[in-house]
Amino acid sequence: MDVFGGMIFGFVAWFLVRYLVAGIYTINPNQRAVLTSFGRADRLAGTSADLPEAQALTEEERQRYRYPQVRVIGPGMHWKWPWEKVHKVSIATETVSMAWDPESPQANRGGTVLDAVTRDQLNVGLSGQIRYRVAESNLYACLFGVKNPIAHVMGYFVSVLRQRIASFEAPRAASEGGLAAVSGVSINDIRKNMRDLNEHMDRECRSSVARYGIVLDASLITEIDPPPEVESALAAINTAHNQISSEISLAQAASDQKIVQSRRAVEIETLKAQAEVEPLVAMADQLTALKSSGKGVLPVYLRNLRLGLWARAKNLIAEVK
Repeated sequence: MDVFGGMIFGFVAWFLVRYLVAGIYTINPNQRAVLTSFGRADRLAGTSADLPEAQALTEEERQRYRYPQVRVIGPGMHWKWPWEKVHKVSIATETVSMAWDPESPQANRGGTVLDAVTRDQLNVGLSGQIRYRVAESNLYACLFGVKNPIAHVMGYFVSVLRQRIASFEAPRAASEGGLAAVSGVSINDIRKNMRDLNEHMDRECRSSVARYGIVLDASLITEIDPPPEVESALAAINTAHNQISSEISLAQAASDQKIVQSRRAVEIETLKAQAEVEPLVAMADQLTALKSSGKGVLPVYLRNLRLGLWARAKNLIAEVK
């Protein structure tokens, strides 16, 4: 009986350790988890196509990237059954080089420079960083949708960036005139509009949440370098462009100054003419008022005015009838 009781006690202890104590697990504050039972995740209503980030996808892409919503387990201590499995993932923000290839670390010059071709067939090297994190709203895509989500995100980012570099053309102001033809080098446009390029990449990559369950927080392109063999020629073009810009600016400043002076001269002459006309207009108004006062008022006024002039005159010439 003692042996049988010991066996029972040992079985109970083994059962408690194997199926109860071992079923306890913890989730760190920077982690989230999904619990699967016999390989199936605990699903909720709705799909990833209902996310706000999915509005940027086409209808065909929404069907392709339609993932179920799953119950997300937050930080703390939890317990599971033996047939259940915990899939943990970190939601902390990561920063990597934009040239980093997760599947081939030696690519892109060891993950430091990304090659691209500009609109005028110039090979350039791009350097910068991107920040990403796992999207808690679409954990199914990150854990079960694709094998290596960050590799897909990096590939999508690089393809969008290269397409933008190849077709980038800066908007021309109307005041530039023929200066746009003088510039004619797209790398100059890209360098001057680096902020617009970064903002374009942020907009285009917002759909990565619905596609791969990864949020691209920000992209920062810091350097765009041409090949060494054309760098001197590009520097000469930039120098000539700066000189032309300076000459055009001086010419515009001189023309603007002359226009302002001409407008001021017109205003002065207009004021002079108004000063000469004003007494005549006042006299005409006065004579009109006198004429309207009565039939003989205006001739009397003219006679008195004539007498005053005669009194001040030294010589008088009268017409003989």
